[in-house]
This record gives sequence, C-alpha cells and structure tokens, in this order.
Amino acid sequence: MKKRTVIVFFLFAIALIALSRCGEISKTKTLKLAHGLDVSHPVHKGMAFMAERVAEKSGGRLKIEIYPSQQLGTERQCLELLQIGSLAMTKVSAAVMENFAPNIQVLSLPYIFRDKTHSHKVLDGEIGQKLLVQGEKYWLRGLTYFDAGPRSFYTKDRPIRTPDDLKGLKIRVQESVTAINLVRALGASPTPISWGELYTALQQGVVDGAENNPPSFYTSRHYEVCKYYSLNEHTSVPDILTIGTVAWNRLTTQEQEWLQEAASEATIYQRKLWAEAEQHALEEVKKAGVEVIYPDKAPFAEMTKGLLEEYKDRHEMYQLIQEIQTVK
Repeated sequence: MKKRTVIVFFLFAIALIALSRCGEISKTKTLKLAHGLDVSHPVHKGMAFMAERVAEKSGGRLKIEIYPSQQLGTERQCLELLQIGSLAMTKVSAAVMENFAPNIQVLSLPYIFRDKTHSHKVLDGEIGQKLLVQGEKYWLRGLTYFDAGPRSFYTKDRPIRTPDDLKGLKIRVQESVTAINLVRALGASPTPISWGELYTALQQGVVDGAENNPPSFYTSRHYEVCKYYSLNEHTSVPDILTIGTVAWNRLTTQEQEWLQEAASEATIYQRKLWAEAEQHALEEVKKAGVEVIYPDKAPFAEMTKGLLEEYKDRHEMYQLIQEIQTVK
C-alpha cells in the first residue's frame, strides 16, 4: 500500500507541475509590432533588440512579434489598427503623428535642432517625454524616439545646390502639413505618396525627387533612380515607437515597466547603429554613382525660418519652439 501511495503521490505531483506550466504558458502575452522598413534598417534592428530585452526581462511571459516591410499595411493603416486594438505597436514618423498630436509638429520644423546632441537632449528630456503621450486621446501612446537622422533632398535629373534648384520640381513628402509647407516654402511642389509606392513613382516620373535620411535612401534602393543627394539637412524628424492605448491598458503595471525599460534600452542601441548606418549608406550610394552634395545650409534655413514665425499666434506651440531653442 505504501508503494502504491508513493506512486499516486508522484503522479499527482507531476500533474500539478504540468498544470502549473500550462498556466504559465497561458499567461504569455504577445504584442504584434508592424512597420514599413526593411529588416536591414537600423530602426528595425532596434525594435528587434527591444523584443529580445522584453523576453529576457519577462522570462518569456511578454513577447513581441515583428512584421516588417509593410506586411500589415502602411504607416497610417498600422496606426488605425492600433486605435482599434487589432495591432499593438508600430514605428511611425513624428511627421505622421502630428495628425493625432498637433504639438508634435514642432519636431518637424526646419532647423529646429542645432545638431544631433541638441536633438537627443530635447527628445530625452521633459519636452520630448510630454510629447510622447499627447496622442492618447486618439488612442495612441509613444514609448520612445528612434533616431531617424537629418532629412535631405535627393533628385533624378538635377542636383540641388541652392533653394532655387528646387523650383518647379515635384518632391515626395510624408502626409504631414509641416513637411508640405516646408517644401512649398522652398519653391517646390510637395506631393504626398506612401513610402511603399515611392520607388515606382520616382521611376515613372510621378515625382522628381524626395527627401529622407541616408540609410532610408540606401535601403530603399532609391539611389538606383535618383543620382543626386544634397545634404542640406532641413529637418531631423525622429521616428516614434507607438503603442495603441488598447494594447497598453491590457498590460499589467509590471508588463508596462518591462516594455518601457526595453524600449529605452533599444533607443541607446539604435542610436549607435544609426551613426554607423549613416556613414555606410553614404559610402555605398557614392559607389553606386550618386553625387553627394554638401550645400551651404544657410540659404535653406533663411527661406524656411518664416514657418517658425507663423506659430506666434499659437501660444503653446510658439512657447515649445522657444523652449527647444534654449535647451543647452
């Protein structure tokens, strides 16, 4: 009888362990993250690093599945999926987010940042952190900023050495009022086109050029069509890692902490990758026959400074501009 009792107890213990493990498995939460970038892009690699850190911090109880290259839709479509809770996270340019949190426009203003160090201080500080949560009333919450570098013009048929060279050209822009106004102020015709359709639009002459950072110019292979890249660096619009408030509110406080910590760590990692990617991209496009131009930025800044002055009647925005300019 004793032997039988031991066997029964042993089997009971095994059953308890199995049930416990099943419980642990059932508690695993998976967050789907979709974006439009190629897997070689440093922003994608930053998000992949974040997924690794989340899994480590949570002991596998919180996981992130990443769907790159517009597998689940464009930036705007992904944002809409976030709002209804069908998707947890996406990477979106701050220029697109301004449609949901108007004060984020300040990050897209021309020459608002003196340099990269100034940009990081603003984004990592009180100003940047407040802006991240301003889209919550539209069910969108920013977790962190990823470095997307300075944006510059690339064109098919003629180089851009001064603002006058932009006159009459159709330039692709993001769906951003600020970006549209900037290109218009420089004398070109702004043409909003989704990122996934831009290569074909350049090939077919729907637009004469576009504006973006070196890694995006390289990984998109737009250099195959556009042989002039003018580093006027008119804006330094960051990417924002965004989570829908539907998904955020489903997480426990502990899970939110794990996710936020991992996102912050990924930012540091991604910035290092970005610096390397910028240098590599410029080297590669030069090898591919692209003429990289380093124009005087002063005329571009002069022609666009009026865009900042237009906010004088909007007290909150104008105060933000002044606060950013005084960050040291």
